[in-house]
Parts: sequence; structure tokens; C-alpha cells
Amino acid sequence: MKVQLQKVAPGEIEARSMEIIRSELGERTFPPEVLPVVKRVIHTTADFDYADSLVFSPGAVEKGVAALRAGCAIVTDTQMARAGINKRVLESFGGEALCFMSDPDVAREARERGITRAAVSMERAARLDRPMILALGNAPTALVRACELVEEGALRPELIVGVPVGFVNVVESKELLLTEPVPHIVARGRKGGSNVAACICNAMLYLASGGRRE
Repeated sequence: MKVQLQKVAPGEIEARSMEIIRSELGERTFPPEVLPVVKRVIHTTADFDYADSLVFSPGAVEKGVAALRAGCAIVTDTQMARAGINKRVLESFGGEALCFMSDPDVAREARERGITRAAVSMERAARLDRPMILALGNAPTALVRACELVEEGALRPELIVGVPVGFVNVVESKELLLTEPVPHIVARGRKGGSNVAACICNAMLYLASGGRRE
């Protein structure tokens, strides 16, 4: 069987992909600030379910973009998510991407207290003396602890990207975030992941930089 491939120049692949996504979204409409984020997530995952599952609190994207332009930190719950963030653009605004999951003292404290490293990492984030975005794509325990810290007044992130993936307490942690008075972007249901968390941040960095990638 001979496979017929499309002839597309390397520089045109992404643009062509975005055209296909826009076409397959059909007559769906999204607020202009939300559409680039939805398209970027679909581009990363090839999963159009995100057109329905992504939930944005009022002004979430605008608040995230403003925070990035002001040089906020992005705190992730995996090194994979941190690695996927466009740090060149982030650092051009004075920001940085942080992940505490691999810190030996975080691991030690988690063992001593019998809780997850992800939960301890959120407590570490709460001690940062700077504005931040939380980009959580893996650990529901990180998202639950972040919500608890918000309720306690110990954590005031500019935005929480809540897109953990999996089966145990994943759906529940996202529904909890939807009740919190903090700007949020949530992928309802079981789907998500570190790649989704990173690509949402990159979509906002792209908007913040006026389309600059490097």
C-alpha cells in the first residue's frame, strides 16, 4: 500500500496544522483571547475534546499574559512541564520557570510527613516572595494543596493552570479549583498532562510577546 503524503515546507507545517484545527472546529466560537490557547492545546494533543473541556475563569488569559509580561515565575509540578516552557521568552520578561519536585529537602519532608512531594512543593511555592503562575499538569495532590493554601490565604497566585491527568482524585481536584476565587484555566475530566500545562503557558507567552518565540 502506497501512502500519499502532503508536500508541506518545514516552515509551513505549524501554520497548516492551525488551519486544519480552525477548520475542524467548525462554527464553534471562542473569545478572541481564549481561542489561541484552545488551538495550542489541540495542536499539542491532537485531541478536540479540549474544545469542550477547557474552562477559563473570567479574564484568566488576560491576567496570565499580564503576569508574564510583569516577570512572574511559573511553578510547575513536574520537571517535564518546566522543560516544555519557552524559557527564552519567559526570561526576556524577567521571569523564570521553577519546579521543586526534585529538591532533596522536599523529598525528605514529604517522607517525614507522609504526604506527596507535590503537596510539599506547593507549600514551597507559597513561600516565594514574588508573583507566580502555577502550571499543574500531573499531580492532583499539588492542585488540592494549592487550593487549600489559597483558602488559608497563604498562596495568592496570579493564575492556576489546573490540568492534571489520571484517575485518582484528578476530576475532583479540578472541580475543587473551579470553586476557588482565583483566576484559573482547567481541563475538566481525566485528560491533561505536563505537556498540556506547558503548552498553555507557551500560548500565553506567545500572546505576551506578540508572537515572538525566541
